Amino acid sequence: MIDKFVTLGIETSCDDTGIAILNGQYDILSSKLSSQISSHSQYGGVVPELASRMHQEAILPLLKDVFTEASITKPSKDINLIAVTAGPGLMGSLLVGVMTAKALSQGWGIPLIGVNHLEGHLFANIVANRDLVTPFISVIVSGGHTEIVLVKNFGNYELLGSTRDDAAGEAYDKVSKFLQLGYPGGPIIDKLAQAGNPDLFDLPMPLSKTPDIEFSFSGLKTATITLIQKAEKVGDKININDLCASFQKAVTGSLICKISLAVKKTGVKKVALSGGVAANSGLRIELSKLAEANNWQVYLPPKGMCTDNAEMIAAAGYNAHKRGISSDLSLSPSPSWPIW
Repeated sequence: MIDKFVTLGIETSCDDTGIAILNGQYDILSSKLSSQISSHSQYGGVVPELASRMHQEAILPLLKDVFTEASITKPSKDINLIAVTAGPGLMGSLLVGVMTAKALSQGWGIPLIGVNHLEGHLFANIVANRDLVTPFISVIVSGGHTEIVLVKNFGNYELLGSTRDDAAGEAYDKVSKFLQLGYPGGPIIDKLAQAGNPDLFDLPMPLSKTPDIEFSFSGLKTATITLIQKAEKVGDKININDLCASFQKAVTGSLICKISLAVKKTGVKKVALSGGVAANSGLRIELSKLAEANNWQVYLPPKGMCTDNAEMIAAAGYNAHKRGISSDLSLSPSPSWPIW
């Protein structure tokens, strides 16, 4: 059954504990995720200390479940590599994953490799789309990241542009928190937006007309909250669906115009979307429309692989191992680990 190269992936960069077993580059033997959303939602965001404690509680039972599903009975013989997220992320959360991976590596005598979380997001599309080859443009959009990257080859990345302030997903969370809709804000606002009029409120698309590949979502967040506050002050009632639709249109428009600029500047017409906001229906629809109109190839991972997961970490680790990269037991978490 296990006839290629088996990688154990471990992801604990933020508030989701992920464990996966990958056979080769594409064959997912098992993947499990323990979400902490319900625990953090009452605070309106991730509480780092709580996140690390919950990782400690979840990681070994999750590992056991994955081994059972993948029919792993002798890890020291059945597994060829352990890949673990070593950064960027929350220090306490990263520590849980890295220390667990190091203990397993030492105990089982299995090679270890630290994976950059952002590189992992690049590989979510590789696992999901076997025909995706370099070069391509990777758009990483999540609660903590908004970057457009030129993937020249695996291990050779050029940052084309990023956000000056809030990430796109962060803006969703902050607007949702102000509206008392819940956390995380992205899925909630996306759902409400589908029943609203996106043209009712004229919200700004910051930096959309600049010649550089750059983003800024703090101003949009502030403009949205100010609109709500002004309406409340004079007693006007705002239709929440219309507001969410207008907000989502502004976020999507900001992203789409810079993706188009990146394609124009590089000449690369393959675009891969990843990160939590890649699950957003409005963004997926608009990017697909743009790609069809301009004869691009667009790659979208399944929605379950948009958020943090261990499949992407295992795939990135496997690929790096094949490129001759390795780690040892001195591996330490790096909360701000750069990759570009």
